[in-house]
Amino acid sequence: MSPRLVPCSATFVPFPGHEQSLSEIGQRVQVEFYVNENTFKERLKLFFIKNQRSSLRIRLFNFSLKLLSCMLYIVRVLLDNSNKNKATSSIIWVERSLPLWGLQVTVALISLLETILLSYLSYKGNIWEQILRIPFILEMINTVPFIITIFWPPLRYLFVPVFLNCWLAKHALENMINDLHRAIQRTQSAMFNQVLILISTLLCLIFTCICGIQHLERAGNNLTLFDSLYFCIVTFSTVGFGDVTPQIWQSKLLVVIMICVALVVLPIQFEQLAYLWMERQKSGGNYSRHRAQTEKHVVLCVSSLKIDLLMDFLNEFYAHPRLQDYYVVILCPTEMDIQVRRILQIPMWSQRVIYLQGSVLKDQDLLRAKMDDAEACFILSSRCEVDRTAADHQTILRAWAVKDFAPNCPLYVQILKPENKFHVKFADHVVCEEEFKYAMLALNCICPATSTLITLLVHTSRGQEGQQSPEQWQKMYGRCSGNEVYHIRMEESLFFAEYEGKSFTYASFHAHKKFGVCLIGVKREDNKNILLNPGPRYIMSSTDTCFYIHVTKEENSAFKQHEQLEKLRKYKSSYHGPSRLPVHSIIASMGTVAIDLQDTTCHSTTGPNLTLPSEVSKEGRRPSIAPVLELADNANMQPCDLLSDQSEDETNPSDDECSDSKEYTKGYPPNSPYIGSSPTFCHLLPEKVPFCCLRLDKGCQHNYYEDAKAYGFKNKIIIVAAETAGNGLYNFIVPLRAYYRPKKELNPIILLLDNPPDMHFLDAICWFPMVYYMVGCIDNLDDLLKCGVTFAANMVVVDKESTMSAEEDYMADAKTIVNVQTLFRLFSSLSIITELTHPANMRFMQFRAKDCYSLALSKLEKKERERGSNLAFMFRLPFAAGRVFSISMLDTLLYQSFVKDYMISITRLLLGLDTTPGSGFLCSMKVTEDDLWIRTYGRLYQKLCSSCGDIPIGIYRTESQKLTTSESREMASQSQISISVEEWEDTKETKETTTSSRNNHRNSTSSEQSDHPLLRRKSMQWARRLSRKVPRHSNKTERISQQRMTLCRRSERQELAALVKNRMKHLGLSTAGYDEMNDHQNTLSYILINPSPDTRLELNDVVYLIRPDPLSYVPANASSRKSSFCNTTGQDSRDDTQL
Repeated sequence: MSPRLVPCSATFVPFPGHEQSLSEIGQRVQVEFYVNENTFKERLKLFFIKNQRSSLRIRLFNFSLKLLSCMLYIVRVLLDNSNKNKATSSIIWVERSLPLWGLQVTVALISLLETILLSYLSYKGNIWEQILRIPFILEMINTVPFIITIFWPPLRYLFVPVFLNCWLAKHALENMINDLHRAIQRTQSAMFNQVLILISTLLCLIFTCICGIQHLERAGNNLTLFDSLYFCIVTFSTVGFGDVTPQIWQSKLLVVIMICVALVVLPIQFEQLAYLWMERQKSGGNYSRHRAQTEKHVVLCVSSLKIDLLMDFLNEFYAHPRLQDYYVVILCPTEMDIQVRRILQIPMWSQRVIYLQGSVLKDQDLLRAKMDDAEACFILSSRCEVDRTAADHQTILRAWAVKDFAPNCPLYVQILKPENKFHVKFADHVVCEEEFKYAMLALNCICPATSTLITLLVHTSRGQEGQQSPEQWQKMYGRCSGNEVYHIRMEESLFFAEYEGKSFTYASFHAHKKFGVCLIGVKREDNKNILLNPGPRYIMSSTDTCFYIHVTKEENSAFKQHEQLEKLRKYKSSYHGPSRLPVHSIIASMGTVAIDLQDTTCHSTTGPNLTLPSEVSKEGRRPSIAPVLELADNANMQPCDLLSDQSEDETNPSDDECSDSKEYTKGYPPNSPYIGSSPTFCHLLPEKVPFCCLRLDKGCQHNYYEDAKAYGFKNKIIIVAAETAGNGLYNFIVPLRAYYRPKKELNPIILLLDNPPDMHFLDAICWFPMVYYMVGCIDNLDDLLKCGVTFAANMVVVDKESTMSAEEDYMADAKTIVNVQTLFRLFSSLSIITELTHPANMRFMQFRAKDCYSLALSKLEKKERERGSNLAFMFRLPFAAGRVFSISMLDTLLYQSFVKDYMISITRLLLGLDTTPGSGFLCSMKVTEDDLWIRTYGRLYQKLCSSCGDIPIGIYRTESQKLTTSESREMASQSQISISVEEWEDTKETKETTTSSRNNHRNSTSSEQSDHPLLRRKSMQWARRLSRKVPRHSNKTERISQQRMTLCRRSERQELAALVKNRMKHLGLSTAGYDEMNDHQNTLSYILINPSPDTRLELNDVVYLIRPDPLSYVPANASSRKSSFCNTTGQDSRDDTQL
């Protein structure tokens, strides 16, 4: 379109201060654009073709005109009764009344003029292309004869096949639908168009055949329109009764032609329809606007949908009662998996879940999912991708696309790498996988089984797992796993309303004593930050939001009060099992819990249970516990005897440690490896270490050490085996160097990396004390020995990115599992913490093929899964003990945030990822023999709250497991033969020594069994009954065979030990620290979250604590508090809160 230049005739007035000559003004011209659209033809084209709304009206008028012409033809046939003979001329001439002729001529004239006008407007230089079009030819056949009859009246009775206008009506209908979609700005549905074309084609064929047969049979049987309709239906349906048949050859020829056309056209139409139907099934169709406005739905956006991810989402999402009426719309760019298709065909899910194949980056697909009306959008990353950075980039683009299309839709985003988190900080909730993973693995090294604790807290459960098992520990473990974090406003709560104006520790202790509720945190009305255990100086307000751990939320609880103390005594005396737990009255049924309220009347402070603390002598301690005060008092906040030890005070260090204490300072790390990391107050070095000194296995000009043993570390080391030093590994170091960890108990950290770290990462870790790296692999024994595996406290094996994807999904963990099993066999005393890609593979950790107890647990897991449990894997011993973890188990944290928007914040505070001023931190303490006088968990709760303000939230319990194959057979046969490591190692000694060794072993075994009656004959019989693979042995020959098998196994153990020692000698390492026979394989560990106040404490129990922030309160007398901590090695440790 060329613009037209028009001379400017307007007067030009120059701006003030600007003088221009008349010649310059005269040279200016005014330009008019798009002048070609001002022509008459272009205006007609704009009205008839280009304009969507006017074009739609024209096509609607044309469609109505064609239908009217067909109706006039039917009227003409019904009024035609002139020809009763069977002459051939009746085919050419028909009877047509004058009014009817006038109407048909008018319709024909309008149609002809419209056709000629549209052909002229759409002419593009080739006239034959316009003339030879089928619609144009049909139009000429139906209109030109009527126009001729105007000028030649004898032709007024000429037959004109007006019924062919049905095909022109079909063509107009298709164009009208297309214009309709364009006019209302709606995406055209190919399925709708194809169905419309098929139906209209079928109707046109039948109508053409009916009218043709009826007209041709005027010279034959003289059929009516109804007879012709009957004949066509019978013929096209292939029934063929034969009572009505064509008589003349012209009608027979028409029938043959119509059948041939039907056989060609209809299968093509059906094929296209079937193809579109299949494609529609794959893409999932649309989520209608009406449903989106009347029903609630959420959208799940994923790169590829796996069955495990889908079931985890659905089970967790629909576990909440108020979400039962929600619909889940899945938007995925890939075709639906076969397993996913089977699941979505189950009636329970088919009515709730809608699968749409499409891209989040396309507005059309977001419109199909009705994203703007969604209650929430979950965007999950593909963690199985080899390039996790690329997977994060895709997630970021999806989040941006959703925010651009539906800015008011709440976003729940899962990101993999922490350096990409700041790109999606606008989202309502963000979970960074590597941040949580490494922080959880780090806390596992100092607070055992933290990963299991967090996993159970973020899973929705009703605590019914394991209740059908005869094993008491499984009942306790399963019942306590139903505890979750809930919230309620204090003034609306029956749990906490009476504690308004009281201290936080007072409210927490008395709520636990009375209701069994563990109050862990609060949030002020005018502050968005959540405070975990703000300490005894925090005064509760009626507008506070309380966060507590309980089996169910308060709204679903009913209360009943004991009337007499006799009932309370009976309640307390009804112990059963080795843990002496009471028979609980907590009933988790239909979402309601009935809670027995214990007697909370005030007892005399001089009574035998609660007494004021007295001066403790060196010979012993008086079994008394101070009451928890309503308001904090500095004088009463004294060091707790329970948490004391024999260590020196950090304020008065010994001469040996004086130099070490001066090496560290406290502050914020100066360098962070990525944007968005939360600043944490840590132990730091005054000056950063040269990069060469960070390499453990290579000496430099500053030191000449080449292995971990040469450094002479005072504490046991923590080894982290990873593929690369990603930025997430920084979050492993920070919790272990936090300011509230005592200096004397900082464990050296050694990073065993497959690939050398980059300079940015080294620049971030060079400020932390005792952090080293080494290039090596866990499948290389020499590398393990150099990094100090023989005297390591924990070995953390991180899942490798390069092995996360495999042809068979669950094989992604194969290499990690086999390598960890090798470590388990070579270093049986080493505590190994492993990360897996798939939770289902945790059953292979520390695998023993002939362990009947493991087989029994496997069958228990299957039964729990059949009962519909979401935590069927919880009874696997490695998971219960916190030795295995999968980050996919934390996906539920993001899903729970839709109902509990505080869960991510609380989890980050527990893991130390965020540090809020005044908020406490997660730690642990170990119950020693000197602490057993406290007796119960409730009294421990009181002791901690009254002395130091700590809040206990659970117990990590370890029990002896005597359920190996050999021992179960011996118990079954009541054999007096005891096979032990000591016996077979001492076979070359004297007979007296051997005899005494056996007697000592029997005595120790019997004492252990008396301490743990859980693992007596009942447990043996249960394990044997489930496994069904442990036959009874009663004869002497079978016992001798069993002894020989044990000898073979011990020979294998000795062979592995010899291999390790030889390699240590070859590397020049001392073999003194290698203890190949000291293993802890015959123990089981589990977690009791928020147990009952009457739960008995046992020796070596580890109590999880939320300790107040040491910076929020510093005692005036500057006295330091010490506590007994524990890590996974079971060693006692200390904690200083005086900075």
